[in-house]
Amino acid sequence: MDHSDNKLKQYALGVLAHLLLLLAWYLFVRLGDVPKFVMPSPGDTLHALFVPNYDWWANTLVTATEIFGGYALALGVGVLLALLFTWSKTLEALVLPLLVTLNMIPKVALGPLIIVWFKYGVFPNAMMAFSIAVFPILLTTARGLREVEPDLLDLVRSLKGSRWQLFTKIQLPGALPYVFAGMKVAAILAVAGAVVGEFLGSDRGLGYLMLQVQVTLDTPAMFMAVILITLLGMLLYGLVLLLELWLVPKDARVS
Repeated sequence: MDHSDNKLKQYALGVLAHLLLLLAWYLFVRLGDVPKFVMPSPGDTLHALFVPNYDWWANTLVTATEIFGGYALALGVGVLLALLFTWSKTLEALVLPLLVTLNMIPKVALGPLIIVWFKYGVFPNAMMAFSIAVFPILLTTARGLREVEPDLLDLVRSLKGSRWQLFTKIQLPGALPYVFAGMKVAAILAVAGAVVGEFLGSDRGLGYLMLQVQVTLDTPAMFMAVILITLLGMLLYGLVLLLELWLVPKDARVS
């Protein structure tokens, strides 16, 4: 009962913090007599959502596709590479340093090259999200796979278990806390990667829309685009948290 009360208190404090931020935003604009083009009120920002010319639904769907698509690809590739590294130390020694070097390339500098290679569209922006999200998943998953008890692995091998059985029955369940730790970091990075891709070159999406309304100084629309991007990130992060609650025991989670 005490644990449930503590959780409820944490959620209530989180909601209260957001409400206080909203109130502070409203008071700052109203009491400070701040012009709308500098900082709109919450009401002005909400009103921008009903401007039909901006096609909010379609642009939000495009950005969501880029974020979730790039994130899903990063998850699959990151876990697969981590698994291959645990199977072959030679492969790890050969490929991991190269991946570290490639990860050092600023993604803003990588963006124009991706556009040259793949043109404008959802796919290159999803690739931007993938490129920035895959590395934390790879590193944390590889660490988690190494943390599995060697004696347990030897036991399964002695029973003629296949590599796939070893992975699905022993390694992956034991590594899940580390996988989810990387997934939570990657969820944040995937949002940033997709939006950076839209800023660099796109003809659709919330990032593209922000650049369009910036020309006309429609600050309420810019604020609304930021809010929608934030909500997409919160949705992705929330889904990761729900999966973690479902699949990983509480005492095994990595904070």
